Amino acid sequence: MTPFRAGVIGVGHLGQHHARLYASLPGVRLVGVADQSVERAQTVADRHGVRVFRTADELLPHVDVVSVAVPTSGHYAIAKACLQAGKHVLVEKPLAVTPGEAQELVQLAKQRGCCVQVGHSERFNPVMSLMRPHIGQACVHRMSPSQQFQ
Repeated sequence: MTPFRAGVIGVGHLGQHHARLYASLPGVRLVGVADQSVERAQTVADRHGVRVFRTADELLPHVDVVSVAVPTSGHYAIAKACLQAGKHVLVEKPLAVTPGEAQELVQLAKQRGCCVQVGHSERFNPVMSLMRPHIGQACVHRMSPSQQFQ
């Protein structure tokens, strides 16, 4: 079986983990990464022995699947370009800024015969599977460093 060729666009806090996971998955070959910070991209690329691409457009011809882990404001435009190029896309949450943008991405994926998935990795976290029976009806919130308390 030919391995999926994967790339990551945005290798900051979350994107570096996408690269690490792609590099470790059987049946997947991490091809390269792209990031606005060439230094950060080079660090992640060196860690996994892959190529740095200056832009998403340069990366796309070399991959079958791509993770988009850029700031939320860039999700729509980058995911749209990836789907238009016929690539399967995993987008860190949220899929887009507005429901209209998200619906457009889903429609484009259907038209192009591509998969588009939102990165709800916590849903598949084995720890959460073990904890669900003990949580009951409690309300659980995942906190991130970007959330502000009021």
